[in-house]
Amino acid sequence: MTIAVYPGTFDPITSGHADIIKRAASIFDKLIIGVYDKPNKQVLFSVAERVAMVSRVIANLPGVHVKPYSGLTADFIHSVNGTVMIRGLRASSDFEREFEMALMNKKLSPDIELICLMTSSEYQFLSSSLIKEVARLGGCLKDMIPDYVANALKEKFSAQVTKVLENETKC
Repeated sequence: MTIAVYPGTFDPITSGHADIIKRAASIFDKLIIGVYDKPNKQVLFSVAERVAMVSRVIANLPGVHVKPYSGLTADFIHSVNGTVMIRGLRASSDFEREFEMALMNKKLSPDIELICLMTSSEYQFLSSSLIKEVARLGGCLKDMIPDYVANALKEKFSAQVTKVLENETKC
């Protein structure tokens, strides 16, 4: 049984992340979505909130599970008996960053293989950072995030994000 791990911050999860998850789930026997609890960046959602959002995305996908983790990603992959790390690539800038991380992970854990999936064209521009910025400024997020993520953003940004849900009908 091949166990793959798709690690990330998922702050918040986007339709691009969901696309990578669904595609990876169709390739591997078991897929674990690792939600990193203490990234080296400021997060909007707690790890519990991010795990809950990811859990809703994977609810109907057999063989897919979500777990929070801390520490080195390679250690987390070993702890769940994983042998493959999944990463999504949007642009050449993603490749450079992923290549650096892949080399470090290969040094730390030569037994873990990295598989990068190219993001589907309709999601190439999406990032959690952009989603949060658009939400904060009241822009339309239709088809970029699940509705419950839009609602969670609404709670975080209160009045500013009310415009997001109102604009959904105008998109």
